[in-house]
Amino acid sequence: MRWEVWLAYFAACWVIAVSPGSGAVLSMSHGLSYGLRKTTTTIFGLQTGLVIILLVAGGGLGALLLASEHAFAVVKTIGALYLIYIGVQQWRARVDSAPDEAAQGQEAPRVAALSPRRRFATGLLTNVTNPKGIIFMVAVLPQFIDPAHALAPQLAILAVTMCAVDLVVMHGYALLASRMRGLLRNARAVRWQNRIFGSVLVAVGTALFFVRRHPA
Repeated sequence: MRWEVWLAYFAACWVIAVSPGSGAVLSMSHGLSYGLRKTTTTIFGLQTGLVIILLVAGGGLGALLLASEHAFAVVKTIGALYLIYIGVQQWRARVDSAPDEAAQGQEAPRVAALSPRRRFATGLLTNVTNPKGIIFMVAVLPQFIDPAHALAPQLAILAVTMCAVDLVVMHGYALLASRMRGLLRNARAVRWQNRIFGSVLVAVGTALFFVRRHPA
């Protein structure tokens, strides 16, 4: 891969990662609910899903998926329903009030945390069932792949670059959200936070129903 091609792809990765999407919303939601350290597990799940999409698109399966209206509709529906599901779960998340000495006698809210396995799976499924990600990868990747050279090394470079950038950006979103935890000093505020992010996830999931594939 030529240096100038990689630089162009590197710049594109930043634009992709910073653009708000379901991964950014999930990172902020978990960062606000669980803190940065626990959200790292969620973000690793997001990266795993990202790599799977990249390999599917780079290997040609993404183009086949887009060529089949039925297969695309199935993936789109699964992705939309899953985002709506985790949005509803976020809305209904249990919030307990527990005494916190650092809060000087106030009641500090405590959100019932998902297990590391569930946080990882949530991140993984959020990205791997996102049809917009598949569409984007199929449209963008061919511009950075040289057919005169071996495919596997190029896909490895593209995957490592994108994941490195996305790791930084998603941790940035989670860090910013986690800094707001100090503002949520009561259970009512945390419940409203859960409802806001839950509603955003439901809205993003609903929007996926309107995503259309490009005719092959």
